[in-house]
Amino acid sequence: MSMFKQQFGVLTVLTVVVGLGTMFFDNARAATSETISKPAVSARLITVQDGVAGGMSTLSAGIQIELNKGWKTYWRSPGEVGIPPQVDWSASQNVKNVRFEWPAPERFTAFGIENFGYKGEVVFPLQINLERPGEATLLSANVSLLVCSDVCVPETLHLSLLLSPGTGIDRVSGSLIAKYADKIPLEGAETSITEAAAFLDENRTELVINLVATELFQDPDVFPELGSGIALGKPDIRLGDGKKRLWARFPVLSFEETAFRHTSLTITDGQERAVTVSPKMVSAVPAPPFSMAALAPGVDEVAWIALIAFIGGLILNVMPCVLPVLSIKLSSALKHQGRNMQSVRGGFLAAAFGVMIFVWGLAGALFALQRMGIAVGWGLQFQNPVFLAFMQSYLSFHRQSVWSIRNLASNLHTKLALYQRDGRGYWADFLTGLFGAVLATPCSAPFLGTAVAFALAGRGLDILIVFTSLGLGLAVPYLVVAALPGLVNVLPKPGRWMVYLKFLLGLMLGGTVLWLLLVLKGVAGFPASVAVWLFATALVFVLSWRRSAFWIRLIAGGTLASLALAAPVALSQAQQKAPHELPALKWVQFDRGEIARLVSRGQVVFVDVTADWCITCKANKALVIERDPVLSALGTENVTAMQADWTRPDEGISRYLASFGRFGIPFNAVYGPSAPQGIVLSELLTSSEIIDALRIAKGSSIGFNLRQNERSNSK
Repeated sequence: MSMFKQQFGVLTVLTVVVGLGTMFFDNARAATSETISKPAVSARLITVQDGVAGGMSTLSAGIQIELNKGWKTYWRSPGEVGIPPQVDWSASQNVKNVRFEWPAPERFTAFGIENFGYKGEVVFPLQINLERPGEATLLSANVSLLVCSDVCVPETLHLSLLLSPGTGIDRVSGSLIAKYADKIPLEGAETSITEAAAFLDENRTELVINLVATELFQDPDVFPELGSGIALGKPDIRLGDGKKRLWARFPVLSFEETAFRHTSLTITDGQERAVTVSPKMVSAVPAPPFSMAALAPGVDEVAWIALIAFIGGLILNVMPCVLPVLSIKLSSALKHQGRNMQSVRGGFLAAAFGVMIFVWGLAGALFALQRMGIAVGWGLQFQNPVFLAFMQSYLSFHRQSVWSIRNLASNLHTKLALYQRDGRGYWADFLTGLFGAVLATPCSAPFLGTAVAFALAGRGLDILIVFTSLGLGLAVPYLVVAALPGLVNVLPKPGRWMVYLKFLLGLMLGGTVLWLLLVLKGVAGFPASVAVWLFATALVFVLSWRRSAFWIRLIAGGTLASLALAAPVALSQAQQKAPHELPALKWVQFDRGEIARLVSRGQVVFVDVTADWCITCKANKALVIERDPVLSALGTENVTAMQADWTRPDEGISRYLASFGRFGIPFNAVYGPSAPQGIVLSELLTSSEIIDALRIAKGSSIGFNLRQNERSNSK
């Protein structure tokens, strides 16, 4: 590329000299093609030579693109959304080949995604080699390019220019082409870059680059090229070593392993400096030249978030996910009937302590995993098949204990209860609170997402404060009864009704067991869920079989428990990528890049992040999304319903949620030409909220269609 720039430097001098001559002799006017204009863009072919001189084998030319205000087109590596310009020269005559050069790009944001390209004006320098030197040449360029503003429009421009034998150089065209030839990035020894390294982590979550140069950096930008389908976010750029070192970190938004090739970096620094280097891939992340200490939140802000977390935990008690927990809480209240006030208070305090132990343990685990660079979030334990197998086995045991079939109560729970009645402990109550809290986490609640996002984006102290407040809110029902133990006596006196109630509680727990099996099926596959159910059933049977010796039951039970935990790992099946389809609504599979592409074509996109284990997600679908007027609105021609299934761990979905500061689901957002950044909806959806977001995202044009749907559905 440096030789190309040198050629244009010579041409610039020639154009000045010859241009002075043209002031006296009006016989050296360069040929240009007709300007082809479209609503957003115009283009023409320009050449330095206005004819083909005798023996000339190479022509210097350019494609001049002029974009209207607010419109942009793309570089050779456009980012996640765009398409680079393409030129078809097949209709040309006497053209052997064409070398197409790319001036350094600018960074701009389109539809919430970082893209690389040009605005205003750009000239793509061309070096055209002729088949027959000195003869007439027809340049025919079929230019295809994508231009974007609030929407993207693909344009095709047919440019044609006939150059007859002759001499002459045009200073205007030559200067214009030379101006953009100077913007072509330097390579090799001329770059002033002495060291170039790049690090891409194994999980493909970040790219870190480190450059050392002999020339000082001032205000640099970096444009990495890793392959098609690989999109990066806005970089964190830092300078060090007296501005001779450039360090940058890029978040990876989407990654296609099959498209990944060698890494290329184009660096710009102002209008005059542009270089391209191929960095050496390193196995250790380069250290930044300096650390940017996070600004610690104020006491008032932490107190406010703690209050929000407390309210979120309190609301969690009445969310749809309360159904699996309700039977545990009711059975806990029933077994306290007839006990003295001190025992009742102690039991419910123990249950509240069980809740707190769980949230503190969860906070510690999330903090540790986060520091290890692993994606974390609320309820993600339900993506783990071993955890699901354990919970399914435990609740199967607890269900049988409630029903007291085969005198199972004489085992673990009875011993714990006797230990408790003797005043020596409250282990059964503690476990009731702990497992109740565990089962309350598959869903989010209003305020909860904000609090968890604040915690996981902050310090370890923030995580501790937020999760403590959340746990206190979740433990409020136990704390209220502990403060007013006489509430237990409000329940009717023991009688035949308790037999029916216990049967009902057992059915509810059975429903929870079935739900966990369905979640396990989505996470590990059907064979794994069947195997866990069989081993868990056998475990309950063995533990309740009183005719066998204790040590035999202990060995057999331990073996079956181990098999139940090992089965989902051994029998796990690959995840099916097809999204869950609803009968009346056609979902497309989640693709972050496709969101921007659809929006660029004027579409509205409704994104639903869901999972088999998210009960609130199921409630939103059953009560809002699958019902009119939302169902009809999402089914219209200009609206795309896109579903992201987070039942199993998915790094792409985790990154997408993290970009909104979210670490749990449900999550819903609406995109459109008037809302390219997305409108985030609340955890508990309403029809009016979705309809309003669809209307705002599209703009005025969708208003009539949606209102028409509402009127037709109300008839």
